[in-house]
Amino acid sequence: AQIREMLPSLESYSDPFLHMPRSEMAEEGGVLDQQNEAVLSGLDRLLDMLEEKRRHLSGGMIRSFNSLRFFVLYLGVALVIFGTLAAVLMVRSIVSPVQRLRRVLHNMSRGILPTKQVRTTNDEVGDMNKALNLLVDGLRRTTEFSNAVAAGDFSTRYQPLSNEDVLGHALLKMRDELGERERQLESKVAKRTEEVLRQKEEVERQSRRIEELYNNVTDSIRYAQRLQGSILPPPERIRELLPESFVFFAPRDIVSGDLYWVGKVGERTLFAAVDCTGHGVPGAFMSLVAHNSLNQVVKELGAVPPARILKELDRIAFKTLHKDRSEGSTRDGMDMALCSFDPTTHSLEYAGANCPLYVLRDGELSIYPPNKNSIGSYAMDGDEIKGHLIQLQPGDMVYIFSDGYADQFGGEKGKKFLYRRFRELLIRIGPLSMDEQHERLKETFRSWRQGHEQVDDILVMGMRA
Repeated sequence: AQIREMLPSLESYSDPFLHMPRSEMAEEGGVLDQQNEAVLSGLDRLLDMLEEKRRHLSGGMIRSFNSLRFFVLYLGVALVIFGTLAAVLMVRSIVSPVQRLRRVLHNMSRGILPTKQVRTTNDEVGDMNKALNLLVDGLRRTTEFSNAVAAGDFSTRYQPLSNEDVLGHALLKMRDELGERERQLESKVAKRTEEVLRQKEEVERQSRRIEELYNNVTDSIRYAQRLQGSILPPPERIRELLPESFVFFAPRDIVSGDLYWVGKVGERTLFAAVDCTGHGVPGAFMSLVAHNSLNQVVKELGAVPPARILKELDRIAFKTLHKDRSEGSTRDGMDMALCSFDPTTHSLEYAGANCPLYVLRDGELSIYPPNKNSIGSYAMDGDEIKGHLIQLQPGDMVYIFSDGYADQFGGEKGKKFLYRRFRELLIRIGPLSMDEQHERLKETFRSWRQGHEQVDDILVMGMRA
């Protein structure tokens, strides 16, 4: 304020007269000069104070600016972190439920219902989850209802999802229709059951009758078996007349159409293998005819060649079996191989009707062919029957047989055994004893059948000279 009073005012500069006195005061050494010094000194102090205050204000401003800069930086980082957390929370609260909802719907499109309810929230996604839970619950109840109906429980209750639930009402209609059909079916089954029970009683009655008849027939056949066995020569008689011999005899049924026969006329031993038409009971009747006819002819004719005996047998059998020649179409008869052996001279006479003779000597098999007509066939009437005279050597094996062994089906391919295999088998077993040959024939036949049904009666007779 003192400096302001010492200084001229601004208006004084417009008046030169006023200026002049003032300038005199400003002269060096004057009062004004001292005052100026004081003013300048004060100004310097003021400037220093202002500079100090400026520096102080500048430092405060810089510190404030740095504080503000760090605050803005921290605030930016905080905003970024907060935004990230907000985004994560938004994803978890919106995207994750939508993804869960999508997985559930995808599984349901494959027919897989969720095992537990989907978690719901108080937003739009939560509303969709609530609707989905209701749908899943309805589908589960529908599934349980369908299973119950499929199991036959037509009384089970079911509530459709709404009046517009087409599937639910269709299921209820299906339940009612199936229930009605089941009642109708049960009624029909009850009637059929009564009918079946009546038929069952009738069948059981018929079965008892059939069983009774079967037992009677079986008893009769078994009695016929004993009768047939009585006409076959016993083993002691065979060993007496043919010391080294065997008979492999395997009927297909209880009684047989095959027959083996042994007799003695003078010094000669006669033995025969007979294969009658058929097997079982018809064959057994034919075997009785053959046995009686053979005994009658041998007794009447005595020691004659086998061909002569076969010729007489043909006449008797044809007369017995074909009394009415208008029925000549029937082919009832018998095939036979008949041998007459002299153990002293080892001579063998043979004649056959469709049954050949095999002679095994030193590993070689000779075949003596039969006549091609059966005994009892009208085709043989007037035909001559040819025979064979064979001089045997000690150790020769003689085989006569029916066709049953060679005709048996079996093996890996279910084919016939055939005569080729039969001859090969006889060559292999020829050197063995009689009992061993019998056992080998039996075992080979059993092995060849392999579960196949026996097709015919089996008869093989062997004798060593």
